[in-house]
Amino acid sequence: MHIEELSAADLAREIDAFAALLHACVHAGASIGFILPFSRDDARAFWRDKIVPGLSAGARRLLVARHEGMLAGTVQLGLDAMPNQRHRGDVSKLMVHPDARRHGIARRLMAELERIAREERRTLLTLDTREDDAAEPLYRSLGYRAVGVIPRYARAPESERLDGTVIMFKELS
Repeated sequence: MHIEELSAADLAREIDAFAALLHACVHAGASIGFILPFSRDDARAFWRDKIVPGLSAGARRLLVARHEGMLAGTVQLGLDAMPNQRHRGDVSKLMVHPDARRHGIARRLMAELERIAREERRTLLTLDTREDDAAEPLYRSLGYRAVGVIPRYARAPESERLDGTVIMFKELS
């Protein structure tokens, strides 16, 4: 497995692979902001319209994992903060392709994200994850602590059900 950071230009060149990854994750039930129906065009538009500009502006960093020749996972570090919060970063859109799970990819992505956060002089990371999702125990095992649950926060990708979200943080040393 190989972890690397990509630029906006890199992402633009690989937009179809990123669209395939996001599409597969949403269709496998990942609660990462999208609901069904969700097309590859929807996925391309997300990367092109929402992520490329932030990368270009230096407001986010994008990490990818490649495993057995495929784009297997990704995570982002949001750095765009108000002046009184420049010590903080936001973890977002951790996803691992359903065919590449259970190989430690998410754990490796998070370790590299934390290394970059330290490099960026960030001492606090925050994130949210669906309540009772498989990601919650992963984050806890990495030292993230829950501060609470917001009930009925977001619609489930596959139904009208509203799921709670767990707000978590980790202080970096």
